[in-house]
Amino acid sequence: MYQGRRVLVTVAACCALAAGGGPALAAAGGGAGAGAGGASGGPTPDPTGSAGRVVDVGEGRGIRLECRGPGSPTVVLVSGTGGAADEWTSLADPARPTIAPRPGAGAVLPAVASFTRVCAYDRPGTTRFDGGPASSTPVAQPTTAAAGVRDLRAALAAGGERPPYVLVGASWGAMIAELFARTDFPRVAGLVTVDGASPYLRDTLTAAQWSDWMKKIAATDTGKGAEVPDYEASVAQIRRAPAPPRPLPAVVLTSDRPWDLGVGNSGSTWPAWLGAQDRLARELRARHVTETGSGHGIAVERPRLVVDAVREVVERARDGG
Repeated sequence: MYQGRRVLVTVAACCALAAGGGPALAAAGGGAGAGAGGASGGPTPDPTGSAGRVVDVGEGRGIRLECRGPGSPTVVLVSGTGGAADEWTSLADPARPTIAPRPGAGAVLPAVASFTRVCAYDRPGTTRFDGGPASSTPVAQPTTAAAGVRDLRAALAAGGERPPYVLVGASWGAMIAELFARTDFPRVAGLVTVDGASPYLRDTLTAAQWSDWMKKIAATDTGKGAEVPDYEASVAQIRRAPAPPRPLPAVVLTSDRPWDLGVGNSGSTWPAWLGAQDRLARELRARHVTETGSGHGIAVERPRLVVDAVREVVERARDGG
C-alpha cells in the first residue's frame, strides 16, 4: 500500500493515504447545480487546473468542490485526514506500491458519476497526491467533526448541490459523515464508511493506547496549516447528537490487511480497530464487508468495492430505503 503523502501513523494527524485511501467512465458535467456559483456570484476557477471549482462559503473563505454526473441522490465523498479530493479520482498501482496513486477512469468518483451525481471536496489543510496544497482556504487547526460538517454543508449549498445525499466517509471522514447524517437527517439518504473511524475507538483502544494517540496528535505542528483532527471533541460531538429516527441504508467496509496507529508501546491497535468497526456496523445496521483484500486505503486499493457499496446504497435510497 502506498505510504507516501499521508503516512499511516494516526488516523487523525498523519494517517492519511491510508486515511482516506482514496479512490468512472466519466459522465462529467451536467446534473443539478453543475454551474451554480457561491455567494460572490459565481464559481472561481480551480487554480490546480482540474475539473473542480472553488465555491465561496463566506467569511472570505473558499472550498474546492468537484462534482460530476447527473442524477439523484447526490453522493458526497469525504476523504481521510489530510486527503484532498484526488483520493477519489486516483488509483494505487499494486505492481508499484511505493508510487503515489494516479488518476484513473476506474477510480471511485468517475465510476460513481456513471450512475448518479457525485461530489468530492478539499477540506482546509489537505494535500494532493502530487504534494501540492489543496485550493481551499486554510483555517486554524486542530479541527473537529462539527467544523467539518459546517464546511461541507456550506460547500454543497454554495455549489448548488441538492439533497438527498449519500455520504461516503473514509477514515476520519467517516466521523464527519456520521455527524452530518445525525444533524441533517432529513437530507441524508444513506451512508458508506470506508475503513472509517468512529467514536467507538474511544472504547475499544486501551486507556494507554488512547492516551498515546491523543498525545501524538497534540504534538503535531499546526503552524503549517496541515489538517489535524481533534478526536476528543469530535467523539463528544457525535455522542451528543441524536441518532437518526430510523436506520439509513448503509454499508461498512473494513480493511483486512493489518495496519497500526503506531502509537506508544502498548501493543497493536489493530484488534481495537476491528472491534470499533464491528460496533459501528451494528450501530448503523449496515451490511459489513470484512473481506476487502486491502489495507486502510481501500478507496485507492480496491475502488470497485467502494463503488459497489455506493451503488447498493444509492439503489436502496431510490427504492425508499
